[in-house]
Amino acid sequence: MTTQHLVIQSPALSGELIEHAAAIAEASGVQRLGTTAARILGVSDDVAIREEVRLWGERVNVDTAYITAGARLNDCKILAMDMDSTLINIECIDEIAAFGGVKEQVASITEAAMRGEIKDFSESLIRRVAFLKGLSTEVLQAVYEQKLRLNPGAEKLVKTAQQAGLKILLVSGGFTFFTEKLKSLLNLDAAHANVLETSGGLLTGQVQGRILDAQGKADTLSQFAKELGAMPEQIIAIGDGANDLKMLGLAGYSVAYRAKPVVRAQARYALNVAGLDGVLNWFE
Repeated sequence: MTTQHLVIQSPALSGELIEHAAAIAEASGVQRLGTTAARILGVSDDVAIREEVRLWGERVNVDTAYITAGARLNDCKILAMDMDSTLINIECIDEIAAFGGVKEQVASITEAAMRGEIKDFSESLIRRVAFLKGLSTEVLQAVYEQKLRLNPGAEKLVKTAQQAGLKILLVSGGFTFFTEKLKSLLNLDAAHANVLETSGGLLTGQVQGRILDAQGKADTLSQFAKELGAMPEQIIAIGDGANDLKMLGLAGYSVAYRAKPVVRAQARYALNVAGLDGVLNWFE
């Protein structure tokens, strides 16, 4: 039987919390991984105990992850990430809309789509982009410079994954203006997103070409994995919204980052309190 370890993480990970987790998980030992993380060794794989650990983690704001003993980052081949509210701190379309005074209308549609209440992502994107008609393309640069920031741990995760030989894919239902800048900034291997149509220095309120929706994200990752000969267990995929679920379903390490309940319920792992670099603590 394969040995399982439990990695727990929190910005305020006390010895008491570690001991409590070890007791619930019926562990054989404990290994500190710094001030914010610990590996609980040789834990029970019982389904009921796993669920008890998960519920405990949610109650005390501790991220919990069951990982096969000996798992190594360099055994993986791909790190695939969503952009908006995953790699970065904002929903770009909402911030573009803010410049046109229509953020509230656009953000309400964004939220509904991410929660899975609007099932057709393409429809939701078309409705949102229509609000942007007539805005100057200069707004995009303003959003990038004034609003867009990498989420905590993003740079460390990407750099460490690159050093371990992984290829990095950014796949977004957002826009190429931003994904291309992030691709250059972080030296990513590939970036795919939607193209905002422009004319005469203004946004037309339309998306150019095929919309990259949930299936498009999954297809992009699937093709990337095929080119690299990557099996599901060699793929780490991170997202936060309902349109990431099909992509996450292709990854052995499917990660819900600060995600909506519908995503947390279906992803294998969740980072609710740790930064993106929390992924690194899973590997030995």
